[in-house]
Amino acid sequence: MDLRPHKGIHRHQRRLPVVTEHAGAKPLVLVAACALIDGDGNVLISRRPEGKPLAGLWEFPGGKLERGEAPEHGLIRELEEELGIAIEPSSLKPLTFSSFPYAGFHLLMPIYACWRWLGEVSAKEGQSLAWVRPDALGDYEMPPADEPLKGLLPGLLGCMGEAVD
Repeated sequence: MDLRPHKGIHRHQRRLPVVTEHAGAKPLVLVAACALIDGDGNVLISRRPEGKPLAGLWEFPGGKLERGEAPEHGLIRELEEELGIAIEPSSLKPLTFSSFPYAGFHLLMPIYACWRWLGEVSAKEGQSLAWVRPDALGDYEMPPADEPLKGLLPGLLGCMGEAVD
């Protein structure tokens, strides 16, 4: 991708670096995840089922985005498929993101918070589910991309509060 400035850009902006793909770059995989928060302030995590990569580890619900799919729409699709719930885009609040270099790809994961959805949360893909206090996330083994979120999430959710929804 070439982002070189053109004639319509101000002179000081012409010093921006050129962004290009480089040899040996890992494919970028976009995944959206959600911290679903119930009325008691607990966060939903799901355990990856046997037969999937990173089986047995706990993660925030979500999944891979399809080509050209907006993160919010992909997340809504994934949460309906995985948990049987419906979420309005306006109920998803951007929270943070994770970026992690796995062996064969680089994962970029926007994470949203959500306090409001329609339907009862249920495991539709054979995964285990757990509602946990944000400050207890450290008790659960998570994939490397989710690991840093254990310490961040309690503070971030505390700053946002339910009032944003």
